[in-house]
Amino acid sequence: MWQVDGFSGFCEARADFAARPEIAHVVFDFDGTLSLIREGWPEVMIPMMVEFLPRLPGETDASVKDFLFDDIMRLTGKQTIYQMIQFADRVKERGGQPEEPLWYKHEYLRRLEERIASRLKAMEADPEKRHDYLVHGSEQLLEALTRRGVTLYLASGTDEIYVKREAEMLGLNRFFGDHIYGALDDYKSFSKKMVIERILRENGIDGRGLLGVGDGYVEIENTKEVGGMALAIASDEAANGSGQVDEWKRERLSGVGADIVVADFRDPEALTSLIFGVD
Repeated sequence: MWQVDGFSGFCEARADFAARPEIAHVVFDFDGTLSLIREGWPEVMIPMMVEFLPRLPGETDASVKDFLFDDIMRLTGKQTIYQMIQFADRVKERGGQPEEPLWYKHEYLRRLEERIASRLKAMEADPEKRHDYLVHGSEQLLEALTRRGVTLYLASGTDEIYVKREAEMLGLNRFFGDHIYGALDDYKSFSKKMVIERILRENGIDGRGLLGVGDGYVEIENTKEVGGMALAIASDEAANGSGQVDEWKRERLSGVGADIVVADFRDPEALTSLIFGVD
């Protein structure tokens, strides 16, 4: 990776990076990529798992949290149910009798709703509060892409009913229209990979016409598998707008093939010029 000049914030690109003026379709992840409404979700998921996980002799809270963190972050970007399937397997490995993965998912979502309730209420009372929960520069980047005439899609591992609710509250549905997709209880009927394959098929294009944007392994890997360009955002979610890169995300997203890594979207014009080539 090399540091890209002309940016006021952090931006690096692969050594073999080349612009793609032919990109016409852009798929965004939602949580952590555009939305911070659910910032801190691991602080809900991990304690829940610690509560239900049988302990092995000699295990400490710290060691249990470490391996659970690795489990859930490896699956970040996939539907939440996959994290719960993995967790149920962990319970079984330790001699426990797990609940159904869907039960764990619904319990996690119940707890997460309690955590974010005050954020939702604040936005309902004052729509301008939405700016507190948008990743820095998100709207400006979406506007820059819209001006270029590309088609935008939103594909999230969060349940679709919540994605649509929160995209509307953040004022983002105007960019995506009907192209907002999220997880379903019938988890086999949706995946980001399926959304990408549908975009390519319905538009008669190959992956060179696709850009994927996200902060998780899955959307980066899915984009690269079809030959698309992958833009990774590795922001410090708890310090939105700080411009600080999350080194854990940076290292891992670079490792799965991200073409570009940014800390946030504070440089929309420079970023689109890098992606599409200087006009």
